[in-house]
Amino acid sequence: MNTDARLPVLARSGRPPPAALLLCACAALAGGGCSGSDSGALPGDAQNPEPADGAPPSSGDAAAPRGLPDATGSGPDATGPVSPDATIDTAPSGGDAAPGDGHVHDAAAGHDSGEPPVEAGEGEGDGGGGPEQCTNRAPVDSKWKLAWSDEFDVDGAPNSANWGFEMGFVRNEELQWYQSENATVSNGLLTIAAQKQQVLNPNYQAGSSDWKTSRQYAQYTSSSMTTSGKHAWTYGRFEICAKIDTRQGSWPAFWSLGSGKSWPSSGEVDIMEYYANDVRANVCKPSGSTCDWSGSVSQSLSSLGTDWSSSFHLWAMEWDSTSINLYLDDKLVYPFKVSSAVSSGTNPYMGNSFYILVNQAIGANGGDPSNTTFPIDYVVDYVRVYQD
Repeated sequence: MNTDARLPVLARSGRPPPAALLLCACAALAGGGCSGSDSGALPGDAQNPEPADGAPPSSGDAAAPRGLPDATGSGPDATGPVSPDATIDTAPSGGDAAPGDGHVHDAAAGHDSGEPPVEAGEGEGDGGGGPEQCTNRAPVDSKWKLAWSDEFDVDGAPNSANWGFEMGFVRNEELQWYQSENATVSNGLLTIAAQKQQVLNPNYQAGSSDWKTSRQYAQYTSSSMTTSGKHAWTYGRFEICAKIDTRQGSWPAFWSLGSGKSWPSSGEVDIMEYYANDVRANVCKPSGSTCDWSGSVSQSLSSLGTDWSSSFHLWAMEWDSTSINLYLDDKLVYPFKVSSAVSSGTNPYMGNSFYILVNQAIGANGGDPSNTTFPIDYVVDYVRVYQD
């Protein structure tokens, strides 16, 4: 961490310093000056936001988190993991990647937390970043050190060193066809733009009763991004600064799954998901072939304020061997004891590495999108992982 008093913002913002700014700082210390147009300016100190007005978060049956792939509606079913024969596109598809069933759980899916940090904002195009959006966030506790981030500071496709893509029809009988093309980076922001767009389903089989193969066309497209096979971490603070679309049909999520294990023994933490007018936080307690979601928390849009949906917000998970704490705008909304995850057997939240998913689903729990004007946008300023 940079402790130079002349560079206080770099030490507190959490955003890795641009190389040009570090060179400038070194020149200044040597009595020289800075040249060029890249000043590397960053926002000032963040302040704690005021608590949201309205009712406190509710817990219990209001939340309906992710479940098994191909869920039939018999229980909670959000954007959970998928079948072992699934595939992931781990490079930009260019529109011609073969679709698969979604996420793969395999022993090679995660790296340990000792992997070297990746250059934040490193991407695959030209351009630069914009101002930080979550300006009212509290400073990150000094015990947390930035281990990895994507600041989305390079225009073009998302950085393929950080992200792969789920492809095709994946889970929960959702309406969208997942592809990489709906995720783009511009002016310091990642946008996953779900579109009302008809695309051919190459897996179509006439007369099939399987929801993935019975539809000749998908009527909507979107993206689901994952760090699986690229980056995973054991313990830490995972956070996203994002603005979500809360209109009918929208089902965005920021979540994490355990590496190298099948669901639900992998565990699952839904740091954020939204549908049916509720912002939700969930932790899976594996129970046989499914999850016990008791204790999950939902907050209604009306309790968060009338302009809540038009702003960026900060979601975070702080996880260690004893607790998983989920936050919205620096407010603790769901404290979870790791010891309560299982009554016997292996606890997925102890010593296992977890990877990140960022996706925008359409339909299913999100509701009927037919009267909604598209695109439905999920806009992300950054995704960061800290460790102590």
